[in-house]
Amino acid sequence: MNRITWAVAALLAVVFFLSIGHTEQVAKPEPAPEGRIRITYWEKWTNFEEQAMRDVVNKFNESQDKYFVDMLSVSGITNKVLLSTSGGIPPDVAGLFGAQVAQYGALGLARPLDDLIERDGIRAEDYIPAYWEMGRYEDRQIAFPSTPATTALHYNAADWRAGGFDPDNPPKTLEEFDKIAFALNKKTADGKLEKAGFLPNEPGWWNFGFGALFGAKFWDGGEKLLLNSPEMIEAYEWVQKYHREIGPGAVANFKGGLGTFDSPQNGFMSGTVSSVLQGVWMANFIQMHNPDLDWRAAPFPHPADKPEMEGFTFVDMDILVIPRGAKNVEGAWEFIKYVQSQEGMELLCTGQAKHTPLVNVSDEFWANHKNPQIKLFHAQAFNQAAFAPVKLSMWPEIQGEMNAVYEAISGPELVNVTERLNKAQERLQPLLEKELRIRRAREAMAKENGA
Repeated sequence: MNRITWAVAALLAVVFFLSIGHTEQVAKPEPAPEGRIRITYWEKWTNFEEQAMRDVVNKFNESQDKYFVDMLSVSGITNKVLLSTSGGIPPDVAGLFGAQVAQYGALGLARPLDDLIERDGIRAEDYIPAYWEMGRYEDRQIAFPSTPATTALHYNAADWRAGGFDPDNPPKTLEEFDKIAFALNKKTADGKLEKAGFLPNEPGWWNFGFGALFGAKFWDGGEKLLLNSPEMIEAYEWVQKYHREIGPGAVANFKGGLGTFDSPQNGFMSGTVSSVLQGVWMANFIQMHNPDLDWRAAPFPHPADKPEMEGFTFVDMDILVIPRGAKNVEGAWEFIKYVQSQEGMELLCTGQAKHTPLVNVSDEFWANHKNPQIKLFHAQAFNQAAFAPVKLSMWPEIQGEMNAVYEAISGPELVNVTERLNKAQERLQPLLEKELRIRRAREAMAKENGA
């Protein structure tokens, strides 16, 4: 067994042991109608998101009589697809997360799709470039989008109006926004925060990524991580300013009193937090939990001295892959192609209230969409300041370390930002070097084998 195979085996063993204790039975497969080939499709979604994809699956099954897609909602899908693929019994199609492209590409667990793309004339120019590029690993296309997402500033128009700020003229720069956010904070006489204008860690999903707002790169594309760059330091000093000025204890106590995201007690939906960084999906939850909320969305403000960051957004997507060793590649590909069609994609994205990853959009899609700001989120994905997951299989470790940085610099001790980022760089640089060694060894082996 060569070194690369041992490395893959070791990683899969870790995944296996991590999964022990929280696995469960996958639902019994639905038999295909007589004469049709059954395509197994594992997807992570539940509730209305699952139903939106089921509508697409049903439409595909009705559109032809050769294949029958059987969609199973699978919790813990990341580990289950890894294990089933390594064991030689993968589903034909798997619905995963965009950040997993590098992982699946590095392990060779997703079938490259370039031959099918060329054969059937799938065109990169039909996609918003960010989403096409996210599906690529080392110049091979291994994934296609199911639903995409961008982020924007969401704000309570009534709060802003009451505070003397025009909700129809949102700030362009971060400095202007900070003034609004701090002005809208409300504290009790004893210093307890009872209303927040904005908190960088509410909801806390992007704690790892604020460096990108300041133009920081996480990796130079070669030999070095950039976790302690000047831009990264500036970003987390901005983050720390919120905790320093409000008080880290006051922020922690306030956060502890907020309800869960998908509930009427959510900070933004309950009116306790006036402004949040949130994604295209937020309109769905506002409609469910507080449909009378007077809200707006706008591009997140950028640092005044960094005009190139205007329109900054986090961009991500859910993905469809054909796992390596899938039995019914042609049927899986036909289904993925249907999802990529304008009909299939708009049906799915309407059901999930997200924008489409396609460049061309029908008038009906805009007219019937539940998110009144949907055109903004679609336009955000074209922006040059859009930030997507880094194409490293160690990206989850980077995210985890940067989340730990956030916790340290915002905690009771307000740890020095530069020192904590230096520590993050020291911890993770060796992991990058290890990943690059494995990548080069794999490339050398492929060259020897004529691949």
